[in-house]
Amino acid sequence: MKQAKLNRCRCPLANAIAALGNKWKPVIIIVIKNRSLRFGEIAARIRVISRKVLTDQLKEMVADGLLTRQEFKELPTRVEYRLTEKGIALLPIFSLLEEWETKFVTEGNMQMSISPGK
Repeated sequence: MKQAKLNRCRCPLANAIAALGNKWKPVIIIVIKNRSLRFGEIAARIRVISRKVLTDQLKEMVADGLLTRQEFKELPTRVEYRLTEKGIALLPIFSLLEEWETKFVTEGNMQMSISPGK
């Protein structure tokens, strides 16, 4: 319901938030950064997300133009995900949000177990 209301709004900020969908897309973007990662590598870095939810989020992000999915003709099939220009443009925004959280959000909140890697 909230998502539908956001989608009808003509506010650019509301539209941007609606495009991100939920809590997992920003986390996935931060984990992938400026590199190509396979599904298993993403899953290993975000241990608290189920494989089904991760699969669904990756499909949505490809459809939304945030990620590219490259399938290699190998056995077994290898698939890599990489941020598009649109996805990379979100990295400095998320960095600022991380700084804001560090500065203003009270300590003691549960931290998600993610490993953005190098």
